[in-house]
Amino acid sequence: MDATAPLHLDGSSLDLRAACVAASAPRCRVTIDADARARVRAARNLVETILAEGRTAYGINTGFGKLATTTIPRESLRELQHNLLVSHAVGVGPESAPAVVRLMLILRLQNVLVGHSGVREETINLLVQMIERDVLPVVPEQGSVGASGDLAPLSHLALVLEGLGEARFDGERMSGGEALARAGLKPIRLEAKEGLALINGTQFSTAVAALTLHRASELAVAADIACALSLEAFAGSVRPFDARIANLRPHPGHAATAENVRRLMEGSEILASHHDCARVQDPYSFRCVPQVHGACRDALTHLRGVLAREINAVTDNPLLFPKEGDVVSGGNFHAEPIALPCDYATLAAAEFASISERRLENLVNPDLSGLPPFLAGGRPGVNSGLMIIQVTAAALVSENKALAHPASVDSIPTSASKEDHVSMAPIAARKFRSVVENTAQVVAAELFAARLALHWRQPLRAGKGVQPVYELLRDRILPPGDDRAFGRDHQVAKVLLDAGDIVAAAESAVGPLARP
Repeated sequence: MDATAPLHLDGSSLDLRAACVAASAPRCRVTIDADARARVRAARNLVETILAEGRTAYGINTGFGKLATTTIPRESLRELQHNLLVSHAVGVGPESAPAVVRLMLILRLQNVLVGHSGVREETINLLVQMIERDVLPVVPEQGSVGASGDLAPLSHLALVLEGLGEARFDGERMSGGEALARAGLKPIRLEAKEGLALINGTQFSTAVAALTLHRASELAVAADIACALSLEAFAGSVRPFDARIANLRPHPGHAATAENVRRLMEGSEILASHHDCARVQDPYSFRCVPQVHGACRDALTHLRGVLAREINAVTDNPLLFPKEGDVVSGGNFHAEPIALPCDYATLAAAEFASISERRLENLVNPDLSGLPPFLAGGRPGVNSGLMIIQVTAAALVSENKALAHPASVDSIPTSASKEDHVSMAPIAARKFRSVVENTAQVVAAELFAARLALHWRQPLRAGKGVQPVYELLRDRILPPGDDRAFGRDHQVAKVLLDAGDIVAAAESAVGPLARP
């Protein structure tokens, strides 16, 4: 997918992967559909009509939340929107990553282009320019309960349009006004309804979840590859990956995992060499990979479907219906649809780590593998080998268990109990991200161990897709020998994993592998 191609936004057909790729690089180019601009104008015309007629409509000329019954005079509407932003921009904690902020801007823009939010074209244009010139508001990660949307994070985002708050430009942190000026842009004053339209919504939760899912999908493929390397090093059997088994229990993830591993191990001389060995069955961490990896894949696929709908949805409030001349207050800002599948995906990511650590244990334990103790090069006792790499993996798996407790089961009423049930979606999304990072470290540890273990299977060649991955690792990680700073080797594997080199090496030989 070309990260340099313009991202076309029309309010209805944004592709999730394309959005994540675009957000991962600076200065994304954006084009806006002409019909979307027409819808924006129609919705804005309805706002102006309501104001001209003196009608009272929530979010346009009233207070917010508990103060919704307070009517605001027209001369105070700009002040109302300004006060909304400055009072709600009270997030705390770490600064969101550039990719998260870029994706928030993209998704916020896509949301209002559907034509039910009531913003002006001037506001649309500034959002486009901020994306294209990489003016990135500073958005703290904590402070949203995913109730009336991600109010605090989105307020920090929207403040910069008025030249307020803080932003980064060319990597430097500065005031929002200075960032706009350096980019050759001018701030605007938000008019009636605009501030509320920009801060009601799920774009922080969705952005974190989408970017994490993008990474988790690649990690799922890498986990299949790590399994194939370990299975060869363990001298295990590929028969549990038989397509006939998958056909009898037709879960899509099971079939995809089994096919990936079969393709990776095709033509393996190592497997052929122990075809008639005495082992009857492999441990579950090998034999049940199609069932475990497959179920995890299906969880990620479920989240992908939810997010694909969410990024093309309208999630602010109230909603304008220009054809009917109507304004309807509802709850599309509530992030429960994001919270629940994020928690589910977090469980899946934790399970990838859990079963990976067990395969790692099978490789380093001589009673299970028949290989040298802890894959050391000799002199057991003097050399500890990969003893503590397995301990590190165990620690991360244990940490994942605590992080996997669902955020979505919690709710704390806010806004004087007007918002009396909240989703905690941003917490669910951030926990998902943390577990995926821990899992990547565990899978990297398995890849490192498998590289050393496969050394003892030479000169036999591994399968068609495994051999190039082994050679990639072999060229960068020394063979078994006396103890050394194994943490560095582990991080070499992690860097290759994060860069996509592990997956690329396998796919160079077998073609594209299935992703959730």
